[in-house]
Amino acid sequence: MRSFHHTEFPADRLRAERMPTVSVCVPAREEAATIAAIVRPLVTLRDAGVVDQVVVLDDDSQDETGAIAAALGAEVVRPAALLPAFGPVLGKGDAMWRGLSVLTGEVVCFVDADSEDFGAHFATGLIGPLVCEDGVQFVKGFYRRPFKSADDRVVPTGGGRVTELTARPLLAAFHPELAAVRQPLAGEFAARRELLERTAFCTGYAVEMGMLLDVYAAVGSDAIAQVDLDVRQNRHQPLERLAPMADAVLAAVTSRLRREGRLSAAEAVDEPLERPPLAELRALRDVR
Repeated sequence: MRSFHHTEFPADRLRAERMPTVSVCVPAREEAATIAAIVRPLVTLRDAGVVDQVVVLDDDSQDETGAIAAALGAEVVRPAALLPAFGPVLGKGDAMWRGLSVLTGEVVCFVDADSEDFGAHFATGLIGPLVCEDGVQFVKGFYRRPFKSADDRVVPTGGGRVTELTARPLLAAFHPELAAVRQPLAGEFAARRELLERTAFCTGYAVEMGMLLDVYAAVGSDAIAQVDLDVRQNRHQPLERLAPMADAVLAAVTSRLRREGRLSAAEAVDEPLERPPLAELRALRDVR
């Protein structure tokens, strides 16, 4: 697995070298406080010809998230309006899966909407290896995670508690070939569209872990890269709200161990709800 730093992929290099079309997608819900800082540099990249499409998936926010994003020039889409036959939107992963149906780029980049340290380098860093390096199909971001306490005191480390206490130990135990992935739960990642369309999406908090494991099974570690994005600061959840996230991550891992025959049904936790690969839906529609 190759690692890079975002400075290796400045906007000018991407504009000069890229051939595939690129979509950047921002899943968002009640993010009025931070959405402008996310959308503004992405729209600047689009207007400069570095990316082709900027979409905000506004999951029925009751604040001004969608209106702010639209005023800045992003395309704003309600996930509930996409693939409505699948019923209500069941969390972030479901919204991302539905959003893929309106993303037009051959390369698709997802970034979270709640970062307080966002810059254009988040997108260019993630897109860069897909455009400039041979054989890369999937890119994860990683970063340092300072911890901000309730009184706004910031310490250099301590963020990403589910990552360090659940996700990375599970990978080290059951998928040591992925133990080098620094931020397996990062919402910042990019991939070739064709790969994403062949991948199932877990509907909730399990989406990033499930996708990492499925991508590894499909293309191997040589096709996966990670990029250092320096620092990411976001608001931190209280401990009691982290338990459902940890449970979802565990379910994503155990469900795949069971499918591989490495875990019995009696030993596994509940199977996470998943949306099928979009390519399968398209094939079924063609058959019918």
